[in-house]
Amino acid sequence: GWPVTRTREVLARLDVEEVELDDGTGFVLADDLDSPARRSAAVLLPGLDPSVMGWKERDWFLGHHGPALFDRNGNAGPTVWVDGRIVGGWAQSQSGRIVTRLLEEVDSETADAIRAEASRLEGWLDGFLFKPRFRSPLEKELAASD
Repeated sequence: GWPVTRTREVLARLDVEEVELDDGTGFVLADDLDSPARRSAAVLLPGLDPSVMGWKERDWFLGHHGPALFDRNGNAGPTVWVDGRIVGGWAQSQSGRIVTRLLEEVDSETADAIRAEASRLEGWLDGFLFKPRFRSPLEKELAASD
């Protein structure tokens, strides 16, 4: 949402490198180029999270998963993220269990990370049941499971 001039001013003050992306040019902090490889990060974000809602153009992180993860009014439901992209959705079942569904394939290490994150969230909720106000089609389906 920043104007181009402001963005250029900020980039000029940082030590950044241009990198080629699938659909154009991006920028990365120069010292991140030499960062060691890391394991995939899995995150379960709630519905209406700004990471999903804060973008007009979402294809670069959402892919073709929009119909399953957004309600008819454009509200995002709970999402499963891996390395900056959405790979699925999640819900809390009627018994309080955190249920996930992947909408694209991930490797076994990433699947384990997603299961661990779901288990961590379930433990943190400790039996507290909630029902989202805005429900995506996938969230409704998963919430009814048990």
